Amino acid sequence: MNWLRRYPKEIQALLLASLINSTGSALMWPLTTMYVFGELGRSMQDAGLVILLQSLGGIAGQLVGGAMYHRIGVKKLLVGSLLVNALSLFALPVVSSHWHVYMLTMLIVGFSNAMTLPAIQAFVGFRFASRRGEIFNTIYVGNNIGVALGTALSGPLADISFPLTFVLNGVTCLLFAVYFFVYLNRVGREGGLHVEAKTTKRSQGALPLLMNTRVYLYMGLGALFLWLGNCIWNGGVSPSILSDGKPASYYSILWTMNGVLIFALQPLIAWMKRSFASLPETQMTAGSLFYLAGYAVILFLPHYWAMVLAMFLATIGEMLFQPAMPAFISERTHADAPFYLGVSGGIGQAGRVIGPYIMGILYDRGGLEPVAWLAVGAAVLSCGFFVLNHRLQRSGSAGGERLREA
Repeated sequence: MNWLRRYPKEIQALLLASLINSTGSALMWPLTTMYVFGELGRSMQDAGLVILLQSLGGIAGQLVGGAMYHRIGVKKLLVGSLLVNALSLFALPVVSSHWHVYMLTMLIVGFSNAMTLPAIQAFVGFRFASRRGEIFNTIYVGNNIGVALGTALSGPLADISFPLTFVLNGVTCLLFAVYFFVYLNRVGREGGLHVEAKTTKRSQGALPLLMNTRVYLYMGLGALFLWLGNCIWNGGVSPSILSDGKPASYYSILWTMNGVLIFALQPLIAWMKRSFASLPETQMTAGSLFYLAGYAVILFLPHYWAMVLAMFLATIGEMLFQPAMPAFISERTHADAPFYLGVSGGIGQAGRVIGPYIMGILYDRGGLEPVAWLAVGAAVLSCGFFVLNHRLQRSGSAGGERLREA
């Protein structure tokens, strides 16, 4: 991997560990709907309910993870949540025959996995402050190489055994926990776990931080509607492919394509950032427009090859949006970044809560078309909130500036 050589060994190890973990995660997450709908014989409404509970756990996990970062430390937070996540994944094959226990376990999976997100993002932002934007993007690319590898295996593995995907995901999560335990012990001996305290004064109290809405609220609402619309892949495309008599591998091909494109289209994204999307705010707005274009393709051309084109457009939107959000927060909030990463991530996660359940109901009643209309409408609202966020930042009165002056 030549793209790794320009980074120090510490970053290389972090990127490779993230890649392995994302490969394991990709074995399972695209297939949750198919497992409930196809393997367990439940309705799409039930499948949406499972994802709703998992996403509710994700909201709570992001909020708790962001709030606990400075209280218990990044090592306990990361390693502990990864261990809980691994144990929950190992339990899934055992509890799947008990519907309510299965749902509770998926709630725990969502909670424990989401706790790691603000912790990893904040730690990277603190540890590699001078290159945080570049590192966020590179971790994102590496994770999606893992997504490409994992989804390429997920379809064939699902045809063999769905529980096998749960176990392999748990193994990679456990390996990720071991990696962070060793790595953060070494960083702690070097005195690098609290690098943020050396350069930035940390604000006190959640309420004053929450009052600074301009730094997180409108961006978070934009993410909420973006993720709501993105539920079309599980809540519309997935059952549509099954209903057309195509095998599960057709769906995993779409996500394999997503991972490959995220690596292959980096030169295109770099050109976009140089040409018209140099700021994180602009990147989020442009990303929502590409998502909108992808959903419109599914709405007006509801065929498999049109879904391939829609995935291409949505992937460009994802590449612009995903690394921009943590970069935006980290650049403007400094030592308070864990809190704001958790809050903005939690708001965005709400879209993943309501999206699958609503889309499951719509699909059961009318098929793919009403689901696609909802996705298009959500993308329009998402773009509107990102435009508002961009204008507020340009006004010169953004909350991030007030934080710097505090």
